[in-house]
Amino acid sequence: MPREFTRAERVSDSVQQELATLIRSEVRDPRVGMVNVTEVQISRDLAYGKVFVNFVGERDQDQIDEAMAALNGASGYLRKLLGASIQLRIVPKLNFIFDETGRRGQHLSALIDLAISKEMPSDNADSEETAQQDLESDSEEA
Repeated sequence: MPREFTRAERVSDSVQQELATLIRSEVRDPRVGMVNVTEVQISRDLAYGKVFVNFVGERDQDQIDEAMAALNGASGYLRKLLGASIQLRIVPKLNFIFDETGRRGQHLSALIDLAISKEMPSDNADSEETAQQDLESDSEEA
């Protein structure tokens, strides 16, 4: 009977939970602020990890770059703390990557809303014309 999840996936989940706690409690750099750890991908040999993060609140690209530099600078410290809290033979080297999916999703949602709002007036005009034609045909029959 095959296992549902690989070891790398299970380690990824536990690393994600632990990193979210460690970043919140241990990283004191003001450039980082409030961080959401959205996903962690661990290599099959458990040696490397990609940590996808996004930030709470609006930030411009310069602030995001500074915060990512601060997180990547603290990756060795976080790796040491991670090794102390999770019992692993090999603690993965962490690489922090900014997760753009939230921004991209908001942008696509705004584009869809814009397309729908532009489409609605023409639909309303068509339905009004159809309604007037129906009224005219009803009055001619009576």
